[in-house]
Parts: sequence; structure tokens; C-alpha cells
Amino acid sequence: MSSRWLTPAQQEAWLAYLSASSLLERRIGRQLERDSGLSHLQYEILVRLAAAPDGELRMAELATTLLNSKSKLTYQVDQLEKAGLVTRRSCHSDLRAVYARLTDAGRERLEQAAPGHVDTVREFFIDAFTPEQLAAVTTGFTEANRRLRDAPG
Repeated sequence: MSSRWLTPAQQEAWLAYLSASSLLERRIGRQLERDSGLSHLQYEILVRLAAAPDGELRMAELATTLLNSKSKLTYQVDQLEKAGLVTRRSCHSDLRAVYARLTDAGRERLEQAAPGHVDTVREFFIDAFTPEQLAAVTTGFTEANRRLRDAPG
């Protein structure tokens, strides 16, 4: 298979994405840690649980949704459980299944963290684009996500 090298414009776009995504991830991580003592992944776990019926998801489903390994998710849920933000329970009908559930304290922490998180996302991502550019970014990343999810391996 021969490689199709990137054009200068394509390389510029790729490098801009790499730099912006890294800087944004660090900015969000610092904001969440400062405002709520949460990592970005811990915040996302709480968000997913808050959106789930009864504030509860099966750990395997949570790992798939967050695109993370089960071991990394387990570690993060351990930390959230120690902080009283999440509890776990076994499933009576499937002994292999474990559910994570958002606690009232977890919901409060999420509500504390959300305004600063949204402000950061808005300032450094959403507001960086015109509505037309944002629509193009959404379309492009949606297609990239589809290709990545559908690709073998």
C-alpha cells in the first residue's frame, strides 16, 4: 500500500488539531481539578451516570461509552467511590455484571463542576468558530468517529 502524503494544507490542519486538542484537554483538566477536584475522565463518568436512567450504568457499558479500557475505568470509579460520589452494586441475575450508580454527593459535585467546565469549553472551543465552522467541525468529527468505530481492530 502506498502512502498518500499530506498536502501542506492538510498537514497544517492536522498539526492545528493536535496542538488544540492537547491544549484544550490540559486546560479542561486544570479547570476541573481546580473547581471540583475531578479529573476530566471522572467528570465524564459523572456526566454519563447523571444522564442514565436512575443514575446508573453497567460498568462495561460505561467503558464502551467513554471509549476507555475497563481497567482504567475501574480505577477511576474506585477513586470516585472512595470520595463518596459513586457506588457500585452487583447484578442479581448476572453475577459478572457490576453497575456504577451516581450518589447524591456525586450529583452535587457534578453541579458544582459543570458551570466552569461549560465556560471553559465555550471559551476555548465553541466560541472559536463561527456557526458555519462549528457545523463543519461537527460534520467532520462525526464522520471521523464513524470511520474509527467501524474500522476493524
